[in-house]
Amino acid sequence: MPTAAADPEWRRAEALRQALHHHAWRYYVLDDPEIPDIEYDRLLAELQAIEARHPDWVTPDSPTQRVGGRPLEGFDPVRHRVPMLSIRTETDTEAGAALAFDARIRKELALGPDDPPVVYVAEPKFDGLAIGLLYEHGLLVRAATRGDGETGEDVTQNIRTIAQIPLRLRGAGTGIARLEVRGEVYMRRDDFEALNERQRARGDKTFVNPRNAAAGAVRQLDPAVTASRPLSFFAYGVGEWPSGLGDGPEGGTHWQVLQALRDWGFPVSDLVRRCAGGEALAAYHRDIGACRDALPFDIDGVVYKVDRLDWQRVLGFVTREPRWAIAHKFPAQEQLTRVLAIDVQVGRTGKLTPVAKLEPVFVGGVTVTNATLHNADEVARKDVRVGDTVIVRRAGDVIPEVVAVAPPLPQPRGEPFVMPSACPVCGSAVVREADEVDHRCSGGLYCPAQRKQAILHFAQRRAMDIEGLGEKLVDQLVDGNVVRGVADLYRLGLSSLVGLDRMADKSASNVLAAIEASKSTTLARFLFGLGIRHVGESTARDLARHFGRLDAIMDASMQDLLSVPDVGPVVANSIHTFFAQPHNREVVEQLRASGVHWPEHDGEARAEPLPLSGKTFVLTGTLPTLTREDAKARIEAAGGKVAGSVSRKTDWVVAGEAAGSKLDKARELGVAILDEAGLIALLDDPGAISPGSDSGRG
Repeated sequence: MPTAAADPEWRRAEALRQALHHHAWRYYVLDDPEIPDIEYDRLLAELQAIEARHPDWVTPDSPTQRVGGRPLEGFDPVRHRVPMLSIRTETDTEAGAALAFDARIRKELALGPDDPPVVYVAEPKFDGLAIGLLYEHGLLVRAATRGDGETGEDVTQNIRTIAQIPLRLRGAGTGIARLEVRGEVYMRRDDFEALNERQRARGDKTFVNPRNAAAGAVRQLDPAVTASRPLSFFAYGVGEWPSGLGDGPEGGTHWQVLQALRDWGFPVSDLVRRCAGGEALAAYHRDIGACRDALPFDIDGVVYKVDRLDWQRVLGFVTREPRWAIAHKFPAQEQLTRVLAIDVQVGRTGKLTPVAKLEPVFVGGVTVTNATLHNADEVARKDVRVGDTVIVRRAGDVIPEVVAVAPPLPQPRGEPFVMPSACPVCGSAVVREADEVDHRCSGGLYCPAQRKQAILHFAQRRAMDIEGLGEKLVDQLVDGNVVRGVADLYRLGLSSLVGLDRMADKSASNVLAAIEASKSTTLARFLFGLGIRHVGESTARDLARHFGRLDAIMDASMQDLLSVPDVGPVVANSIHTFFAQPHNREVVEQLRASGVHWPEHDGEARAEPLPLSGKTFVLTGTLPTLTREDAKARIEAAGGKVAGSVSRKTDWVVAGEAAGSKLDKARELGVAILDEAGLIALLDDPGAISPGSDSGRG
């Protein structure tokens, strides 16, 4: 193309293509980018503009062609010149399988006990879709699925959308007349989760696992759909290979083949290892199995291949499998089983979780009889019913879950699952807020499933402040049935505590003294300690200030509660539901009968107004002597409110060392700024400093 080649814009397009190929290789294959994403996007946009002006200059390997072409009517068959054979799978997951493979290879190679160990290449067995990539003179010309091993499907347009697959080979690869590279298309776990989140957000069907999602993406008739799916690729071998190519299969090793593929621009897994002898193979299987769940992609085993290529040819094939390779599986992470029942479990925070009771099945290395169904919406979405055959997945220490219902469906099917209206543990009402997926038990103080969490929350420093009543002691008290609820704390005696782990006379006496001291508290602390959902310290103070008396809060209507500043419908409903439960009222009365008390008044209208009522503060930076929590407590004790961000409604910003953007925002809006000394002066004499004036900060 002499005319075009003389055009400076044509030369710029060629330079852009080379640069973009280089930077894509650095980013997608080496994970070591040289330029920021915005610069890559700028270069790509420049190339797109040139090609838009000169469509006849577009080359098949141009980075602009990764987006996919027109939708296909179907996939053309492709006959593999070198069959894509399957590898024999060893399902014995113990080390003996590796040792037996090594023994067989040594026997078939007629190696004696004094001969050196056979060297193998061991690599992960990726759980994806096998693909053959044909390159001619360094350019990708065709991609095909394995199919039946002899004939696959032409998926070239779709494969071109995968950024990790080079459209043009690097270095010496450009000089090879014909080369077929083989590898696995897969989907990373984080990409899979993100894809399913997008599917759910659109109301579309979600995918069962990354392998199915990857295989489905490759076989889309519309390449634009494939381009929208986050696919990745690892190369693991070659099919067609030119004869006489240096250290290639004419006289080299599989390890050298992999190094060549890396040099030519293909991603090769960093987990690939050379292993000498069967013991090394067994160790590799064990090591990869141990880190399997931490990998960013799914694997279902490892593959062993004799490294020397001349030995591979000597060993040859049996039926449709090579004698020189074997797949050594891990315990399956997915299995089929039947749902016997659907129970509901109540967690420590009151969350209700539907759980499938299963026919025992061995999955992920253990026998599984229960699997989580997460929540009512997930049960409905997957339409899991008693009697269904389901796919159960377990990976490592992850709780087994029901992934999907497996066809064919039984006829007739069981009834659809319905979340109970009463807690299966304590009988309290089950509630579900409009913007949440979870159902919860409303009997927080009473429900046995929530005892430990309720007691720890009640005893914390910002609530009833019972020093020494920590998690280990609460575990012993509840597990030993010494304490069944918060009211039982005030019935404890020395004999109940002495003898427990780390509880001598002095420690027990200190705990009992702290329990006794907690009887004298404030209404706000007591309300916060009850653990009412959505009622934090600030809301508890607002309620105490507004109503003055506990009985007024317990008997308040929704309308009454909504009249409290900063209490909206969700919070009001949570408070109203909590006190509507007879169990919760009974616990409150038991606490009062035990001597827990606080000052009460007739509500906000008749109470002494607090000096900083209605004033809003924002804290930023580190104060010299006060912690953030102490400063907040003193402000709120004086009736002020501490907010998290600065706005025009902010009265003061209290700034310490290393104050950041909040201080800048305050200056921008003209909000008054205080240092610690100014805050203390204001708390001591609220009339001394007025909003709009600064103290101690410029």
